[in-house]
Amino acid sequence: MVEPIQWEYRVRTIGSSIMGTKDEAIEETLNEWGEEGWEATMVYTPEGSGKVTIVAKRPLTDAVRRERSMPGLRR
Repeated sequence: MVEPIQWEYRVRTIGSSIMGTKDEAIEETLNEWGEEGWEATMVYTPEGSGKVTIVAKRPLTDAVRRERSMPGLRR
C-alpha cells in the first residue's frame, strides 16, 4: 500500500490597506517560493484589505518530518 503524501504549508500576506498590493511583490514571492519547491494552492484578497494572502504547499521531506518529531533538537 502506498503511503499518502504528507504536506507542509506556508502562508504569507502581502501589501497594506493603504498602499494596496503591487503585482511585482506577488511575482517575487511566487518565484522565490517556486525555487524552494513550494506550489501556490490558493491566493485570496481579504475583503477591503488591499492585501493578498498566498497559501502554498510542498511535500514534507524526511528531514523536516524528523525535525518536527523532535522539536527540542532544532537548530
